Amino acid sequence: MARFPRKKAGPIKGIDRRTLLVGGGAAAGLLIAWAAWPRRYAPNLNAAPGETIINAFLKIDRSGQIIVIVPQTETGQGVTTLLPQIVADELGADWRTVAVQSAPVSPLYANSLLAREWLANDWTRLLGDAGDWALGQYATRNALMLTGGGTSVPMFHDACRDAGAAARILLCKAAAANWDIPWESCDIQNGLISDGGDRRMKIGDVVEQAVGFDLPAILPLRQGQDGRLSGQDLPRLDTPSKIDGSHNFAADIRLPDMVYASIRQGPIGDAILAGLDERSASGVTGFIKLIRQDRWLAAVATNWWAANKALDLADPIFTLRGTPVSSATIDDALEAAFSGASGRRLYAQGDLLPVFEGATILASEYQVDAGLHLALEPLCATARVSDDGAEVWLATQAPGLARAAIADALGLPETAVALYPLHAGGSFGRKMDWDAGVQAALIARDLGRPVQLLWSRLEDVIQDRPAAPAHARMAAKLGRNGAIEGWLAKVAAPCAMTQTWARIADGAPPHEAAAASADKASRLAVAGMVPPYAIPNWAVDHYPCDVGLPLGFTRSNAHLHSAFFTESFVDELAHLAGMEAMSFRIQMLGGNPRLAHCLSTAAAMGGWQGGIAGSGQGIATHMMNGAYAAVMVEAAVRGNRLSVGRIIAAVDVGDQVNPDIARQQIEGGLIYGLAYAMGASVPYERGLPTRAILGRMNLPRLSDIGEVTVELIRSTAPPAGVTDLAAPLVAPAIANALYTWTGQRLRSLPLLGTT
Repeated sequence: MARFPRKKAGPIKGIDRRTLLVGGGAAAGLLIAWAAWPRRYAPNLNAAPGETIINAFLKIDRSGQIIVIVPQTETGQGVTTLLPQIVADELGADWRTVAVQSAPVSPLYANSLLAREWLANDWTRLLGDAGDWALGQYATRNALMLTGGGTSVPMFHDACRDAGAAARILLCKAAAANWDIPWESCDIQNGLISDGGDRRMKIGDVVEQAVGFDLPAILPLRQGQDGRLSGQDLPRLDTPSKIDGSHNFAADIRLPDMVYASIRQGPIGDAILAGLDERSASGVTGFIKLIRQDRWLAAVATNWWAANKALDLADPIFTLRGTPVSSATIDDALEAAFSGASGRRLYAQGDLLPVFEGATILASEYQVDAGLHLALEPLCATARVSDDGAEVWLATQAPGLARAAIADALGLPETAVALYPLHAGGSFGRKMDWDAGVQAALIARDLGRPVQLLWSRLEDVIQDRPAAPAHARMAAKLGRNGAIEGWLAKVAAPCAMTQTWARIADGAPPHEAAAASADKASRLAVAGMVPPYAIPNWAVDHYPCDVGLPLGFTRSNAHLHSAFFTESFVDELAHLAGMEAMSFRIQMLGGNPRLAHCLSTAAAMGGWQGGIAGSGQGIATHMMNGAYAAVMVEAAVRGNRLSVGRIIAAVDVGDQVNPDIARQQIEGGLIYGLAYAMGASVPYERGLPTRAILGRMNLPRLSDIGEVTVELIRSTAPPAGVTDLAAPLVAPAIANALYTWTGQRLRSLPLLGTT
């Protein structure tokens, strides 16, 4: 069986036109050039004594314990329960015997679904199916293990189901051979193999024998609903250890002779370390050493507090090249983009020109500030480096890219770097970057002993890679019957996804990654801007720019601002047409019954009063990646603080593996969206945020939130990702609610400002 070829450590370059047109002949060139690549890959799992490797997603030991290999990073979204539940359901396992192990870096675990979404461009779209195939092959052959965008279950559902089915068949064949009966008459329920009669056998008793049998060409899947685990609200596998404190996050790693490090990286932008006070730092009890790089300074001590104190006393000075970022320069860059030459129409239907020409147009402008991640766990990594190689313990959403970056920084082949992927204490996309892993490895090599690097909260905020700020100019023409006849959305925004890829795959410094995409319009920057309504003539234009602020992968990505622009503007149009806001939307959703069902359900459950003045009620609806949702809120402003009394969400996310986890993710998304509406943003001045303490971020508190209700609409559609769905809906729903409460239309996020 062919194995994935070894490659030299270093950054993975993005796909460009030259790469895709290998041999000069588009799809034919691709097929010819890649014909010699391996088509199959062997699992690279290790087996402990007593364990048997069944396939890339499953090991079973002699005691009957089921060990599911999870190729996605657990960031709190429940993936280390969802994927094992799929395997266990198809296998017929006893849920109490299921355990989880993180997957090693391998092409078998590449997330081609997210790679296709992330890397698609004009050339791959031009190639159609061949372009999709090329992106899938690129992701597989570069072992692009990526977690994000709610793709975990849609990407790995079938692979996990097939892994469980394969194990069930092999175990049944082994048991049938012992009983001298046809294997088709055997089944597995609650971890026991039976022949349909009185004979029973434990899985562990025949697992070693089972791998010697062959699988049929077509895997028969389990039929019926008796004893099925899929669709049940099974308890999460990670909950007990998180409750009793035994769950290991990055800061919990302890190694012999380990020391601790803190770091400073200067203001935002192209900052170079220019000076420091070494003498003052050396006076701290427990201080060991200052380690200096071109762009950062780290202090190492016997405990983290001493290391951070030493950095304070070292008082590093940085030289910032270029214009320091500020809120004013960000806004100026976004406004200037509208008159720049890089704007491009990315989506269109019909012909807007005759609709708008000579007509009365409603036009509104909106803006969204950059939204910080603010995960409870700042970036952290532990590293041990020797002459033979390196070991790094790190929570990362891109383990293959992180390992390549660490190996490149140390001048080692990738095979010499062991990356131990950990669960993240929150991420929202921030741990797609691998900065802390590289820094920890360099510090450990310099010091010659294991080091744990933990960023301070201040450093976490200054060096965050926020969601993109954006300005929008919306325009529409209403017909006599209240329907929208024409719709134009112009969005000025940098592309955070393009910047992220340039950093994590191409190894570009953050300021260079930000500048590289300044003149490239991208569909990723306006994802979610295509209206879900039946509008005959519409267009979406993107105006790219460099705001001087490095941006990153976030929960919902561009949908965060897209839904705010679209649903706020639809509400304005409803009021202009003199129509009730829900009915106004419903009349345009005849071709989108799943979204219409979500909208009517949320309104009915929330007691929608029609958005009358003083009601404080608002609605919004959105769809993304095969998932549909509507939100109704009741909100008010009390004093100078936003208060949300009720949030009702109705979602259609297909046939979910674990409905309770789906509800958890919708609820989490709602609160994330509320934070985005209330705060999670900071003003910038002279290259720095003006505040960095969580208590000053105007984030929602329990007293700000009332009843939260989530209704999962029954569906037989394939399960869709739910992690990102709800977050974009909250801000427009609240803005629409506050219009009924105050009579004032709020068109900026955060809704009450950032000062």
